[in-house]
Amino acid sequence: MRLYVGCAMWTHPEWQEKPLPPAERLRSYASWCNAVEGNTTFYATPQRRTVESWARQTDPKFRFVMKLPRTVTHERRLTGIDGEMAAFLDAIEPLGRRLHALWIQLPGTFTDLPALANLLDGLPTHYRAAVEVRHPVFFENPRATAQLEALLERAGAEWIPFDTTTLFATPPTSPAEYEAGSKKPRLPRRTRALTEYPIVRYHGRDDEAATIAGWQPWVDQTITWLQEGRSPTIFIHTPDNATSRTLARRFHDEVRANLPALTPLPIPLPTDPPTLF
Repeated sequence: MRLYVGCAMWTHPEWQEKPLPPAERLRSYASWCNAVEGNTTFYATPQRRTVESWARQTDPKFRFVMKLPRTVTHERRLTGIDGEMAAFLDAIEPLGRRLHALWIQLPGTFTDLPALANLLDGLPTHYRAAVEVRHPVFFENPRATAQLEALLERAGAEWIPFDTTTLFATPPTSPAEYEAGSKKPRLPRRTRALTEYPIVRYHGRDDEAATIAGWQPWVDQTITWLQEGRSPTIFIHTPDNATSRTLARRFHDEVRANLPALTPLPIPLPTDPPTLF
C-alpha cells in the first residue's frame, strides 16, 4: 500500500539555508516527497542530458507527472503536433518507469474532445495519460461530463482535478493569495477516479490550519482509494509554496495515521550546511 505525495516544484528558496547545486536539488527533494509535478516542461522541452540527471537523482519508484509543452496544448491545441510530441517523448525517455503519467493540461477555453481523443489514441501504449480540463462545461453540464469520462475511460486515462475550493473559500489576505487567485481556475471539487492511479492537485492558503482543514475530504477519499487497491498521487499547493513540501508530508502522515500499513515516506536528507556543534 503506497501513497505518493509531492509539490509543484522540487526546489524553493525557503527549503535550504544554503542553495544546493542543481545536480543535488532534486535528490534532496526526493528524500522529502516521492512525486513531483513536472511544470517546467510546459515552457520548454528539456534537453535529454538534463532528464538523465533527473533520473540519476531519484529512485526508480519516484513519480514524475510531466506536463506536455504549451506548444502542444495551448498554442496548437492538440492539432498538428506530431513533431513536438515526438521531440518531447524522446527527451523524457530517460525517466523510464519514473514517468508516472503524461499530464495534459488544457486551456480554459478547450472543448475539442475529438482532438483530445486523437492525441490519446496516438500515444504509445506504454505511456499513462492524465488530463486536466478547465472549461466549466465539463463540471456543470452532465452530458459533457459523461462524454469526457467515456473518452478518458476508453483510453485508460485519468481526469486530474485541481481543487481550489479552499483557495477561493474566503477573500485573499496576502499578495501571494491575490496572485494565486488571479491565475488558478475556480471550479467545483471533483473526487471520482477513473483508473487505478488517481492524481489530485489541491491548493491551500497561506494559513496552514486553513490548508489542513480544507484537505480533509481528500484525506478521506485517499483512504478509500487505498483501501480499494488504487495507488493515488496527491500534490499540495500553497500560494507561495514555501511550506508545500512540509505540508505534503503532513498529508501523508494524516492518511497513514488511519492506515498503519501504508509505506512510510523516506527520511529527509539534511537541508542545512553541517556544523561542528
